[in-house]
Amino acid sequence: MAAQQEIARGREAARPDLRYRRVLLKLSGEALLGKAAYGIDDEVLSAIAAEVGEVRGLGVDVAIVIGAGNIFRGVSGSSHGMERASADYIGMIATVINALMLQNALDREGVDTRVMSAIEMRQVAEPYIRRRAVRHLEKGRVVIFGAGTGNPFVTTDTAASLRAAEIGAEVILKATKVDGVYDADPKLESNAKKFAELSYREFLSQGLKVMDATAVSLCMETKVPIFVFDLTVVGNIKRVVLGEPIGTLVH
Repeated sequence: MAAQQEIARGREAARPDLRYRRVLLKLSGEALLGKAAYGIDDEVLSAIAAEVGEVRGLGVDVAIVIGAGNIFRGVSGSSHGMERASADYIGMIATVINALMLQNALDREGVDTRVMSAIEMRQVAEPYIRRRAVRHLEKGRVVIFGAGTGNPFVTTDTAASLRAAEIGAEVILKATKVDGVYDADPKLESNAKKFAELSYREFLSQGLKVMDATAVSLCMETKVPIFVFDLTVVGNIKRVVLGEPIGTLVH
């Protein structure tokens, strides 16, 4: 009940100190794993839902694109002999499973949520329609986009870039397990340098792997910045939308 009241207040007036008022959160399927080897860690899922609910309560419009690496990855399937397009469709369907699980967790937090799928499955999700998605956001609902773009050979990173541009998001929040973008893997290189900011062209020219090149190129075309941050630190989503100096901004 308290969460619902907070969200209702957020719909009436967003906090004046917000850096971003409409965001697209990009979650990998691996973000839901926690310490598990496969599937979804309920504690991690509940923690993410609680943070999203808190941010929504501040008056921020929140959309989410979620991957499926915790269940099935199309590239991995094709590397084992499966035809690539078929493998990608299986991966897209797996993202809808994650989207429905996240929706259920958000429901428990009292957050009004809609799942929209780029592949029609009307019994469990709304078909993706851009104007309807924007209307849901305007009504204070969290919108979870499943099934990528509905096309094979396209990553969920690229789906996030596309959806962010379509809904008028001010930023993509790229959730990772590290605290920003480095010039080398910080787990392997103790002297790896963290960037506070990067231009799109610097990101692409250095071949950095936090987000795929097609997704970053689309963000450069549509002028949607990308904020890379560590999801494993509790409260970081809120810190980003309030403009605290964490993570790396690609713009």
